[in-house]
Amino acid sequence: LIVLFDDNGISIDGSTDLAVSEDTTGRFEAYGWQVLAVDGHDMDAVSKAITAAKQETGKPTLIRCRTVIGFGAPKKAGTAGAHGAPLGGEEIAGARAALGWTHAPFEIPDDIMTGWRAVGSRGAAMRSAWQDRHAAADSAAFDTAISGDYSAAVNDAILDWKRALAAEPQKIATRVASQKAIAAIVPACPALFGGSADLTGSNNTRVDGQDIFDHANPGGSYIHYGVREHGMAAAMNGIALHGGAIPYGGTFLVFTDYCRPSIRLSALMRQRAIYVMTHDSIGLGEDGPTHQPVEHLAALRVIPNLLVFRPGDAVETAEAWQCALDSSESPSVLALSRQGLDQFRHGDMTENQTARGAYIARNADGDRQITLIASGSEVGIALAAQAGLAAEGVAAAVVSAPCLELFWQQDAGWRESVIGDTPRIVIEAALRQPWDRLLRDGDEFVGMDDFGASAPAPALYEHFGITADAVMEKARACLS
Repeated sequence: LIVLFDDNGISIDGSTDLAVSEDTTGRFEAYGWQVLAVDGHDMDAVSKAITAAKQETGKPTLIRCRTVIGFGAPKKAGTAGAHGAPLGGEEIAGARAALGWTHAPFEIPDDIMTGWRAVGSRGAAMRSAWQDRHAAADSAAFDTAISGDYSAAVNDAILDWKRALAAEPQKIATRVASQKAIAAIVPACPALFGGSADLTGSNNTRVDGQDIFDHANPGGSYIHYGVREHGMAAAMNGIALHGGAIPYGGTFLVFTDYCRPSIRLSALMRQRAIYVMTHDSIGLGEDGPTHQPVEHLAALRVIPNLLVFRPGDAVETAEAWQCALDSSESPSVLALSRQGLDQFRHGDMTENQTARGAYIARNADGDRQITLIASGSEVGIALAAQAGLAAEGVAAAVVSAPCLELFWQQDAGWRESVIGDTPRIVIEAALRQPWDRLLRDGDEFVGMDDFGASAPAPALYEHFGITADAVMEKARACLS
């Protein structure tokens, strides 16, 4: 790795001395880098430094190229004035004179054009040789990895896993369900490349057969990122952009704050990066409000082109993985529970209902009088409230909404058939804001409006009023 550092000593506010006092050479040498320093305006010196860097095969190299920002500009050279604003006509004219540049704007001299085209063509023979090797080889697996299209195989694997769950339902945390889904997917999608920011055992992101990727084993398919959430997400973007592997990485949902710039770039660049974010609510318990995400689902759901999944059982978790892998131009966040959740999906598993974003998980017994809408761990609360209301003669439908982004992509007919026109109550152990598009005047929300607390999960749900009894009370008020 060779990094050329434009060491011009200037920032937007002025000299870098205003805020930088570190010994850059000493810092990178302490990291184990080779550090070279040259006059950045001396192309022969820069070229020699690059040659020296290539000869050092045991460590990366930082080349400090000392330069003058705005070089040649009569007044702005070496100042912050050349950093973030146009030089202006007078300074441009002065720089042209100082540099001896007489060509018109946007005119590329023939000798420079010829030189650049020669650089561009020098790899033609190597590329042709590579193409010949590729044509002669059995390249099916390679070509599939580069294309990243494993949909057919993944869909079959997920359907087999869902049918196994239908035969033997499981009450497990969705983080554990995610691990089981990964185990089902890996044989069908060998390009899956996993990792975690020092939380592998908590995120449940590694499965049997995944060897560790490191300098001694470049064929590994799982990486220990360490406590580097932002670095992990940035590396995932690089892996996705390169192609040949489909990256996923795990940490706690609350730590998406550290990953957010790179998650945003995943969405902006339309890259398939899969963020496995566990411990998704106050349900994580005693770690308390510093670790309990409250506003994070809302903050993630406003990022354009980001799919946020919060599955409510093992079946929805498998379907969320299927959707994430099918979404070749969108990143996904899987928000997963620490606590065990009852499986509420049974019977025919042919359709991926999570792909609809929201659907009727359990219909009303008779004409629908009220609609209970929930995601994740709160679907179970909605189902308990439905049973309680039925005992009082109230017919409630339960809608599971694992992905609002996909729901809003459905046609109006589907959306209306799911949410209906009866009073609506949303239940989610997070902030209300993302649901306001769906809630009308007179509808209700059962969830969080402040930070959490430290206690066992059941006690916290009781304390914050996220219970079946609270939902039933809201339902009675709506209907009255």
